[in-house]
Amino acid sequence: MTAPALEAVDLTKTYGSVEALRGASFSVHPGEVVALIGDNGAGKSTLVKCMAGAEQPTSGTIRFEGAETRFDSPTDARRRGIETVYQDLAVAPELDPAANLFLGREIRRPGVLGALGMLDKKAMRRRAAEEFGRLGVALQSIDVPIGSLSGGQRQSVAVARSVVWASKVVFMDEPTAALGVVQRERVLDVIRRVRDEGVAVVLISHNMPEVLSVSDRVEVLRLGRRVARFTAKDATLEDLVGAMTGALHQEEA
Repeated sequence: MTAPALEAVDLTKTYGSVEALRGASFSVHPGEVVALIGDNGAGKSTLVKCMAGAEQPTSGTIRFEGAETRFDSPTDARRRGIETVYQDLAVAPELDPAANLFLGREIRRPGVLGALGMLDKKAMRRRAAEEFGRLGVALQSIDVPIGSLSGGQRQSVAVARSVVWASKVVFMDEPTAALGVVQRERVLDVIRRVRDEGVAVVLISHNMPEVLSVSDRVEVLRLGRRVARFTAKDATLEDLVGAMTGALHQEEA
């Protein structure tokens, strides 16, 4: 098997006297969906922040494509093809979907006009339509403020924005939270499409049926450590819940 796209080995993270991570490990390979699950306070968010450059671990090792590395910031991680879809979406509601897709990566007009800071909105709309179509994201319009779209459509744009730019790894923090059944399935379909293009997907979710339906593997955190790993097709809801609560014990992963 090829080296993991991203790997954390024995990470610790302390905030004063609080130990958020106590030797946590995690790995995800290219073209794989790995669910990261655990009860509240298990350390999921802290682990993801460390792997995405938003936090620095107190100790431990992060490897990117097999080589030990350090991400100094989320911008540093993004430069290397790692993106994150946050639970709060972080979209600009007054901008249209195309502008949100290119937020921070705007295309400027060629020549002098571009040098003066003028944007090529036609090019961005054209590229946005292509990307939304490729990912199967259906929007009522790409010319209206995203704040006027449904929750599912806003969520789809937020997911698309990250996966369009994620050439290596994309973290998805509760990407289907508060969505209806149809909207949730659309987002899950986007996740499958991204995986099939060879990108590594890390799914953070409390929805266990969803985890089992879309993931290739599941890694479980409890009290700041990885306590179990499962192949999704062989796991049950009882397995996952048991590992999260401590009722099911695997040999230290």
